[in-house]
Amino acid sequence: MAHWIDLETLHGPVRAWRAEPAGPSHGAVIVLQEIFGANAHVRAVTERFAAAGFVALAPALYDPVAPGVELPYDDAGTQRGVALRNELGFDRAVDIVSAAAEFLAGEGLRVGAVGFCWGGSVAFLANTRLGLPAVSYYGARTLPFLHEALRAPMMFHFGQADGSIPAEAIEQHRLKQPHATVHVYAGAGHAFNRDVDNHVHDPASADIAWRRTIEFLEENLR
Repeated sequence: MAHWIDLETLHGPVRAWRAEPAGPSHGAVIVLQEIFGANAHVRAVTERFAAAGFVALAPALYDPVAPGVELPYDDAGTQRGVALRNELGFDRAVDIVSAAAEFLAGEGLRVGAVGFCWGGSVAFLANTRLGLPAVSYYGARTLPFLHEALRAPMMFHFGQADGSIPAEAIEQHRLKQPHATVHVYAGAGHAFNRDVDNHVHDPASADIAWRRTIEFLEENLR
């Protein structure tokens, strides 16, 4: 069963979509949204993590600036998402992740983070600033933070054909974070895991990345 809960954060109450595994959990995963909000796709991904055996929680990161917002995958939605992302900022996003992690740890769960697009960069900061094992899918805004030291295991997924993350940017991840695992998927572009959008979804790459992500979480959240 999945449902909304309220998280108390430094920036006021934030809704979070919570999904439970059918049996004993392998740990807890904080699912971090793209710029389009904690929409139906993000909630479905959260439920998929629960089906894989994790307590999964997706905070609606924009709630402090635009409660309840969910944006379409079009030009207008992208422009609005970029504006909300910039208005919220990384520091407040990390504060919300911290509140979610404390909430889940209070239930005796080992906590990790998985993020997509902008959320992928937030997941990286959840590692360096909060010490959470983390997986970042095509986080295009991580470069300015690559000097920050990892505090837990880290995995990156990139599409080789992602125009927002060129080869030289991927190489910077390898050079500046040599202890992280970096996977690059030939033919995949940005948002290749977004299975509700045929323009970007790459099923083969998404399946491999998902398997690697689950293995990473099972190993690091025991």
